[in-house]
Amino acid sequence: MLFSSTRSAYPHVSLLEAAEQGLAPDGGLYLPITQPDVDWETLPSNSFGACSDVFLTQWLGDALIPSQKKELVEEVVQDALNFEVPICFTPETRSYPGLHILELFHGPTLSFKDFGARTLAKLLKARLAQSHQSITILVATSGDTGSAVADGLSGIDGIRVVLLYPDAGVSEVQEKQLITKRKGVLSLRVRGTFDDCQRLVKGAFGQDELVQFNLSTANSINMGRLIPQMLYYVWATRFLGSKQCQFVVPSGNLGNLTAGVLANLSGMPVTGFIAAHNQNDFFPRYKKSPDATFGTTVKTLSNAMDVGAPSNFERLQSLSAASDLMSRIEAISLTDEQTLFHMSQFHAETGYVADPHTAVGIGAAASLNAKAGPIVVLSTAHPAKFPDIVQQATSITPEVPAQLARLDHLPTRVVDFDPAQNKLADVLLAHKWD
Repeated sequence: MLFSSTRSAYPHVSLLEAAEQGLAPDGGLYLPITQPDVDWETLPSNSFGACSDVFLTQWLGDALIPSQKKELVEEVVQDALNFEVPICFTPETRSYPGLHILELFHGPTLSFKDFGARTLAKLLKARLAQSHQSITILVATSGDTGSAVADGLSGIDGIRVVLLYPDAGVSEVQEKQLITKRKGVLSLRVRGTFDDCQRLVKGAFGQDELVQFNLSTANSINMGRLIPQMLYYVWATRFLGSKQCQFVVPSGNLGNLTAGVLANLSGMPVTGFIAAHNQNDFFPRYKKSPDATFGTTVKTLSNAMDVGAPSNFERLQSLSAASDLMSRIEAISLTDEQTLFHMSQFHAETGYVADPHTAVGIGAAASLNAKAGPIVVLSTAHPAKFPDIVQQATSITPEVPAQLARLDHLPTRVVDFDPAQNKLADVLLAHKWD
């Protein structure tokens, strides 16, 4: 199995090369040249681990030599993704159909980003064992990606991590996670928006003075992030025993949606996908009119989805060029007021406490016309990461998990930073890495 850019047919690179490079040399995003075909009926339904083991083994095909593939799959399933992936069913109420909530926040940083970041760490470690090089990972984050990448990749020989996040653009708890001092990690608090952070990351790949750092990225533009995110879609479908699941995906940079689409194109049966957005609504506007253009990032309560120019839209366009993909995807946007309303009402009617990102998905699900088959809402972050918003909506304060409680006692490190391309190079060149 080889990968090529969304912008040209070449170069053809291996999985590990695609993971190391992150972005293709022409600025495009990597996709499999041919979509792997998985034998759906052979996938176990008894556990997430067993299902993921078989799916990954088949999906990777000949992307790796057999011994390396076996070792990598075992490391991913048994080590990287060794946390619970529960599916909760909420009762049907006056306002909501019976929803299946797929909880993806039981990893070490309490968000779905742990799936991609911890798997990417295994891929990069395998690649560096081949190349004997070192790399520097640049990460633009609007909330949860940065802490997951820092946690997953910190301390690995040959890997440095640079996090860029918007000042006042993440929750207090998220910022604590981002600036916790970790070996080989530099956190930059950017005086700007997420789009400024993303622009800086993309621009860095064209700076001659940064070539020495062998730059890569761990945002969802990295194919290595999307592969493990397919697994929970597959697991939910097999666990529920249905070929008619409808997935509601809280969406920002469209990486999570793209992962579901890749699983679908690899054989996962599905009724369709609903991309649930906040007021950063480019994709819902695009679904109404193909002439829609990217917008300026709007700050919302569901901050990890505050993306005005979603990078993975390029992947979706490429994948849909030869299929009816877009016809299987709906897109809905909610305001902050609607988000708070659904957090409050869903809790009152079902007892379930949702974070604001999940609430956008729940609100989108409430607006759907009923279809046959389960409706599965992806719950992307633990409500304790947003205690003030949860308190405002539900009048309760979520219990603080141990992963967050320990942050109060850990040292921090952060550099404040203006969003100028030349300044990024200055900071990286001057930093004394530990």
